[in-house]
Amino acid sequence: MTQKIFGITGWKNSGKTTLTECVVRELSRRGYKISTVKHAHHSFDIDTEGTDSYRHREAGAQEVAIVSFSRWALMHELRDATEPSLDDIVSRMAPCDLIIVEGYKNDKHAKIEVRRKDSPTQIPLNAEQYSIVAIATDEALHGQTVPVLDLNNIAAVSDFIEHYCELEN
Repeated sequence: MTQKIFGITGWKNSGKTTLTECVVRELSRRGYKISTVKHAHHSFDIDTEGTDSYRHREAGAQEVAIVSFSRWALMHELRDATEPSLDDIVSRMAPCDLIIVEGYKNDKHAKIEVRRKDSPTQIPLNAEQYSIVAIATDEALHGQTVPVLDLNNIAAVSDFIEHYCELEN
């Protein structure tokens, strides 16, 4: 991978998406060009039944691009192919300052683990096994092998990512 990549991971309902959204907003405000990759553990659809692009896909098109004056999207149907790796996805993305990856827990890029004291799943991830370089949490944690960040201090979490990834503005 040639792009700078940093991950936000944790168990379901730990606040990964909220933290990702806040960090993207803060780093973008600081002038960085940020892209994201979100891994879903379920089937999803970004197209609606009946639209022209949906009809193209359903007819058998492997890729369908939708383009307008304000955005464009490229949908790729896997059909019976295997799910692409994070490297495969990143290689298709436009250059940017940083790609923030939500999920992809088992990949080897550096990650912040999100933990909430009220989360139903409180099993800490093994920092070494999951490439965890910091923990963002809303509770006091002691004896950790990586820095512990205040989950509610988005500026501090963003500072950590900015320094860890050696971003330059």
